[in-house]
Order: sequence, then C-alpha cells, then structure tokens
Amino acid sequence: MNPTIRAIVTDIDGTLLNSQHELSERNRRALRRAAEQGVAVILATGKTRASAESFIEQLGLDTPGIYVQGLLLYDADGSIRFEHTLDPGIVRQVYDLTEDEGHTVIAYSRNRIFMGRPRQWCQDMLLGYHEPAAEPIEPFESIIGREPVNKVVVFCEEERIGALREHLAASIDGHARLVQAVPMMLEIMPAGVSKATALRRLLAELGIEPGEVMAIGDGENDVEMLKLAGLGVAVANATEVAKAAADVVVGSNNEDGVAEAVERFVLKAPAEQGEERRP
Repeated sequence: MNPTIRAIVTDIDGTLLNSQHELSERNRRALRRAAEQGVAVILATGKTRASAESFIEQLGLDTPGIYVQGLLLYDADGSIRFEHTLDPGIVRQVYDLTEDEGHTVIAYSRNRIFMGRPRQWCQDMLLGYHEPAAEPIEPFESIIGREPVNKVVVFCEEERIGALREHLAASIDGHARLVQAVPMMLEIMPAGVSKATALRRLLAELGIEPGEVMAIGDGENDVEMLKLAGLGVAVANATEVAKAAADVVVGSNNEDGVAEAVERFVLKAPAEQGEERRP
C-alpha cells in the first residue's frame, strides 16, 4: 500500500529536465496539478538557486527549496533559510592539490560561482546548466576566508577522476565529503551534509513525516534522499547506485519519468509509461 504523499521532492538535472535541460509540458502540468491538490513540491539540486529560477516560475512554486547539494535551504522568496560552508583550510587544501595538476577548480558561494584560470568550455557548460557565469578570480586563493564557500568542484577527465577521488579522500581524511554527481566533476563539500539532511530539517519545519514524501532522483547525490523518503523513485537513466536506493524505477528524464511518478502515486491517474517495481 502506497503512503499518502504530502510532499514531492525532485532533483532537477537528469531527472526533472530532459537531456536538453528543458522542462517538458507533461512534467510541468503534473507538478502543478499536485501543488493545486495541496502537495508541497520541493526542488532539490546540486546547483545554485539562480539556476532554478525559471523553473520555479514555470512551476508556480511557493515552497522552500534545497540547493547546492543541501548546503543551502532557501525560502520561497529567495532568502536563505540556513547554510553550510566549507572550512577555508579544506578549500585551500583542495585547490593546492588539484590546480597544480592542471584541473579546473570552481567554488560555489551562494548564488555566485568563482573560477581560477578562465576556461571557456567550463563557462559554456555552466551556462548550459542554467548556472550563473563564473566570475574569474586571480589569484583564486584571494576568496579563501573572504567569501563564504559552500562547495568546491574539480573538473577532471573521466579516466583520471577515480584516482583523483582516492587522492583527495586520503588527503582530506574524512574532514569533507566527496560527491560525484556527473562523471567529470568531483564535488567537495562539508562532511555530514546532503540533500537528505536538508530535507529532514525542512520536513520537520513543515510538519511532514519522511514517510509522506516521494523523492525522485538519478544520481549518487540523490541516494540518501531516496532512502529517506517513504517512496523513493529513480528515473530509468539513473545510476545503478540510485536505482538500488529507490523503491520504484520509472521512465527516463527524456520520457517524463517525473510526471509518470506523480500521475501514478500522487494524482492516482494511469501513467503513460510503464513502471518497474522491485519486489
């Protein structure tokens, strides 16, 4: 028997948006219908709130949202509800360990992104994800201790990122968390923080139990959130670790998987795509 869903929490890229980073009409319509029925619709993304503003408007959301991997929780009006920042010593350590090897390093600071050496390909990628343009800072170290840094992102070739992750994990030694939501990106953030920790805090403030939540995601950074929710849903394009954490697998982000889940489990309408339920 499915729980009564009082909140829908969805990842954005690779989940809510298709591969062209667009919100489909079916996904938009399903979430708006759920909101009209009194269900809280909450966005939970690894990106800045600025990157989601157009989708907040399209969905007509008036709920708080979880951003930058749960490091920032914003109210509906765009004000910061709470925030976690990375220790300046960790920021310096990560920069020193990676920049000398030629990796591109950027730092997230609320709705701003700072970049050391200018990289046009990186700017283009950020803009493709609807992120604000990165602000070139030279020397990069000048922001350390001066600007609040929520997380650091290191870009690395896919064939080398496994070794880089091991190297950083050994150097940081549990004082920060490493997350790889995208194959060529390694994110370094405060230890003990995730989308799930932010969601748990938000649910307590809203008076909603985790068992009354449907969470939808596709990546490593969604795993804790999928496990926390009463109903965890992975889209078909999700990583294997995300699918293993979910209760249900629906259509992909290019097949309106979010709408499929909302229609079936919240609106109780027949879904257009078949769903796979694990025993």
